[in-house]
Amino acid sequence: MEFQHYTWLSWLHIASALAAMLLGARVLMAPKGTRAHRRTGCAYAIAMLLVNGSALGIYRLFGGFGPFHVAAFISLLTLIAGLRPMLRRPRKEGWLLAHMNYMYWSVVGLYAAFASELMVRSPLRGGFTVLVAGGTVLTMVLAGLFQKRLMARWQPGSTRS
Repeated sequence: MEFQHYTWLSWLHIASALAAMLLGARVLMAPKGTRAHRRTGCAYAIAMLLVNGSALGIYRLFGGFGPFHVAAFISLLTLIAGLRPMLRRPRKEGWLLAHMNYMYWSVVGLYAAFASELMVRSPLRGGFTVLVAGGTVLTMVLAGLFQKRLMARWQPGSTRS
């Protein structure tokens, strides 16, 4: 890895992504609705805004707008969709489930991007697109398998949050 090619924007992207990964995992594992959950969730949202904003400014890989810019927009929309039901007043019926689903997939998308990054930097052989798709699909499928169980656990009144 050649570090001299990294700009301040690249370092911001890496640092905010690592912070978002830690914060996102904490939000998913910790009890919901607490002050700590809200504070960690706010920090996660800020980190994700930095991740997506910096991603939209990095053009070295494709020399212009590319598929990772599209992924950054999707990630940003997922984050906004997860925050909106929680911030909206008065809250509409089903707001909590919408918040949980979108925020879950926001964190999962971040980990899918990380898995794809690991795949393309691993000694595995295969085309760039195959490795990126493989990391993304594997992460999304595993997350989909656990989603129903986690959502039930996070529902109000659950004794297993």
